[in-house]
Amino acid sequence: MTAPTATTAQPAHPAPFGSALPGSPELLRSVFRQHAAGVAVITAETAGRPVGFTATSLNSVSADPPLLSFTISTGSSSWPAIRDSDHLGVHILGEHQQELAGLFARSGADRFGPATGWAPGPYAVPLLDGVLAWLVCRVVARVPAGAHRVIIAEAVVGDPAGEGRPLLYHQGRFNALRD
Repeated sequence: MTAPTATTAQPAHPAPFGSALPGSPELLRSVFRQHAAGVAVITAETAGRPVGFTATSLNSVSADPPLLSFTISTGSSSWPAIRDSDHLGVHILGEHQQELAGLFARSGADRFGPATGWAPGPYAVPLLDGVLAWLVCRVVARVPAGAHRVIIAEAVVGDPAGEGRPLLYHQGRFNALRD
C-alpha cells in the first residue's frame, strides 16, 4: 500500500507579491485599517482627577492569570496617569457609544464633563456607565515599544453583564456589526 500524497491547492488568484511594499509606518497603518478591532476606553485616576482614552489595541494575554494588554503613546495626555497608576479601568464599548468613543479619542476634550456618566469604582478607578463590560486591573508591566508602551495588567474585579452589541473600529471609523 502506498501512502497518500499531499496536494497543494493553488489559489484562484495568486498573491501579487510583486506589489509588496517595504515596511514603513504608512504600510502598517494601511494594513491595520483593514483589521476590525473592538473599541475600549481605558481610565485611571491621578491626583483626584479622572483621565481616560480610547483604545483599539486591547488584547487578552492570558486566562490564568487573567492578563490583558493595550498600548499607549508616551505623547498622550493620558500617559502620565497610566504611567503612575497601580490600577486602571478597561471598558468595552457598545455600538450605542460611538459618541463616547469619539470623545475619549479627541485631544483636549472634556472627557469626564457633565455628558459623561461615570463614578469612582474599586481602587478609585473611574468606571463609565452603560458599557458592555468593564474590568478594574492592576498594572503588572509597562514595556517600551517605540514611542509607545505596552501595558500589561491583571484583572482584579469586573462586570461582563452589559447589554448590546460591540462597537468596532475599521477603516478609520467607528462601526456597528451588521446583520
